Amino acid sequence: QLQLVASGGGLVQPGRSLLLSCVASGRLLDNLGIAWFRQVPGKEREGVASISSTGGVTKYADSVKGRFTAYRINTRNTAYLQMNNLKPDDTAIYYCAAGKGAVPIAELLLGAGIDSWGHGTQVTVSS
Repeated sequence: QLQLVASGGGLVQPGRSLLLSCVASGRLLDNLGIAWFRQVPGKEREGVASISSTGGVTKYADSVKGRFTAYRINTRNTAYLQMNNLKPDDTAIYYCAAGKGAVPIAELLLGAGIDSWGHGTQVTVSS
């Protein structure tokens, strides 16, 4: 059974960067799309990025375009979310999730076709 563990969150000042990791165990990720989500207590979960199984195609929420980059290293069974120029509005718990088979990454970004969710990692952006 696929298990995902997200890590790399922390407290950073506005304008700084963080790199989130999503490590998989139990099965290989190399044929699964991956998506990153975030959620603030009391608000709806938001998809921020998704990446195809090969890493060749990515999609981003408008709120993070140009600042966040999703990539993956399948030989490490790990996906990453590089977050640059962080803003206070980026404060949230971040989750990674794996899609079911060949679900389009556009659907993954909307939260559809998710097979497995990882535990979240807290990101706090504050001066």
